[in-house]
Amino acid sequence: MGTVSVSEVKPMVTLPGDAVRAIQWRFADRFDLQMLVASARGVARGFVARLVAAGERNTHEWTPAKEEMLQEFDRAGVTAAFMEPEEGGFISGPKNLALSLAAFELAWVDGGAATASLAGFLALAPIHERGTPEQVARYKKLSAPPQPGEDREPWRGAFALTEPIPYVGVDTGMLSGKVRVAEWTEGEEPWLQVDKRGRFITNIAFADFVTAAVNSDDPRIKGSCIVILEEGDEGIFDRGTPTKKLVHQLSATGDPVFNLKVPASRIVGGYTVKDGTMIPNFSHSEVIEAVFRRTRVPVGLMTAAKLLSAVEPVIRYQRQRFRGAEGLNPGSLRYEQGIQQREDALHRLVDVWAAGEAAASLGFAAARLFDALEPLEKQKTAILKERGIQGGRAEMKALRESEERAIELLSLPPDDRRRAELEADRLVDFVLMDSEANVLCPATKLWNTGHGANMLREAVSLMGGYGITEDCPGFLGNKWMDAQLEATYEGPEAVQRRQLTVTMTGEVFLAQFRAWAREMRRIASDRPGTGACTLASAMGLWLWTLNYLRKATDPSGGKLYHGQRQGVTFALADALCWLLASRAQILDVLELEKRGADDPVVAEDLAATVQFLSDLCHIQAAQSAGEVSRICGELVFGYNRHPGWDEEEHRCCFLAAELDEFEEFMPGIAAMAVDVVAADGSHPQKAGPCAGCAGSSEFLRLQSKLTTCLTGSRLAKDRAADTVSKVMIPEALDYPAAGPA
Repeated sequence: MGTVSVSEVKPMVTLPGDAVRAIQWRFADRFDLQMLVASARGVARGFVARLVAAGERNTHEWTPAKEEMLQEFDRAGVTAAFMEPEEGGFISGPKNLALSLAAFELAWVDGGAATASLAGFLALAPIHERGTPEQVARYKKLSAPPQPGEDREPWRGAFALTEPIPYVGVDTGMLSGKVRVAEWTEGEEPWLQVDKRGRFITNIAFADFVTAAVNSDDPRIKGSCIVILEEGDEGIFDRGTPTKKLVHQLSATGDPVFNLKVPASRIVGGYTVKDGTMIPNFSHSEVIEAVFRRTRVPVGLMTAAKLLSAVEPVIRYQRQRFRGAEGLNPGSLRYEQGIQQREDALHRLVDVWAAGEAAASLGFAAARLFDALEPLEKQKTAILKERGIQGGRAEMKALRESEERAIELLSLPPDDRRRAELEADRLVDFVLMDSEANVLCPATKLWNTGHGANMLREAVSLMGGYGITEDCPGFLGNKWMDAQLEATYEGPEAVQRRQLTVTMTGEVFLAQFRAWAREMRRIASDRPGTGACTLASAMGLWLWTLNYLRKATDPSGGKLYHGQRQGVTFALADALCWLLASRAQILDVLELEKRGADDPVVAEDLAATVQFLSDLCHIQAAQSAGEVSRICGELVFGYNRHPGWDEEEHRCCFLAAELDEFEEFMPGIAAMAVDVVAADGSHPQKAGPCAGCAGSSEFLRLQSKLTTCLTGSRLAKDRAADTVSKVMIPEALDYPAAGPA
């Protein structure tokens, strides 16, 4: 039998640089984004690193030094990244990739700094997504850094969604904040009285305005809404006490109290009046749905940045671990390699690196998708409006035909004449992108922060006791702790899993998923070293399991795939995330291989870099396959009751007397029989006969195939480990700088 050989390529010489990442993450042709990355990095590895090194994380208070960080953001253009050029920014069009890149660079050094930046954008996001034109113009202009010749301070914002315990972080639909009519003179604009107590509100220490979620406490106001509050409004604007966080101390968090009188024009998105009742154009849940489906992605990328930032410090620590010992001379293996003489240290670091690559690929894929989706959403709304279709339910009904056309498109061969017609349909395009975005967003937040936090613990452990000290290179201990909070931002894991259980069963997404599995098969035929074959087999096993569980019942007759059976649905959502991350990682490496030769900086070491990153793909695909196999196996077999030794359940077992008869014309059968019942009823000492599962033969076939698809994955890990042991790193980290900020 022939084998697939891996071409001999010299090991990668240096760590992947900016030019490599720009190609992988698809901004090599965007000079504006490259400048943003450079400026954000300058702030992060300069000013922010000095803040951390000087101990600013040791206080919960908002200090003058932390305040200066915001001004550094302004000067570097990070604050203006959210604005259009006419609003004081420098990037036109959708900003999801831009904000994600900025958050990635800041979180490379400190998660709190990234959060302080993102929280300002989060405060503006409800206004940006659903605000009236007047609201958008006012608050974006006020929040933009001053232009040359302007003498003003930019406004800072905070988003007050969560409520005091018991509601905090539990359910965004549970609102204790209230709004009622304060004054309503006929023919004039109503005035509202807003009463809101917030919990864990970021940026509140310095916020000039707050976008607050409230529920109606007045029959003259219908439902819930988001209201804009300003510090100068009449009433109480109390910032509250600082939250005593163990993490993210470079962001300002507190529990504010608001009791303010504001004009009704502050309702985000405006309102209408019908029969003497004010009806907000958007409920608070409609606003946050539009906001969170985008802003969760940068948070996921913050954890990805932490993982990749850990690689260089760990390599340096491992190699220098024994230097300085008596009798240890430069040039000796122990001096040059240190702990990296041992395979275990290298393999564990490779696992951390592979997880970081997958997390970054998944997050940036989601960010780019939302940039592409944003103009399509506007086109979709305009098209439906022309047809006289407006409103959530009416739009959903109208889009069903487009969903059918989208599924048809995914099933057509590449040369089918009908493809051109369907691909030119903007509504079909929207349906496809929207379906993918509804899955990638929660998957990025769930997998990156959840699995990422686990892998950061692994990275810290690779530093030995150094990892949990204040002066640990790369601040790895801080990053590990920070990741725990990032897993709860904008909805904890249960919220993401709940969303996935709904969106991942959509017919359009399942058609896309099947197409992705076929895509991985095609890739595997050309690039088997990427692990694409392994991933395709794991995708097939996941899909079979989903279809099985949607029809199966437990021994009591209860449906297995049901909203309340979270032991089933949540586990399957977790398995899907592993597949999505691995797929994104493979596609990024293929993009680098395809485009890298056009860049003279990348081309010089392209083959070696592609080989190494492909090995990381193979390693991650194998880990994903293992997780999927484990989860799916538990779900398919775990809800069957184990058979006992009563007459009904052991009727398929061999009787000892029968075996004696069979042995005469089938010699050796007795040696193959597992469950044998003797004449006196005695049987092997175990709970019952070996369990079976009706209809499980196909699952076992797929699982067995998946297991054999792991072929070569450990060889890939050996190659990657060898590269890590030889790759050159800078003489010293470019952060932190010693001394006070």
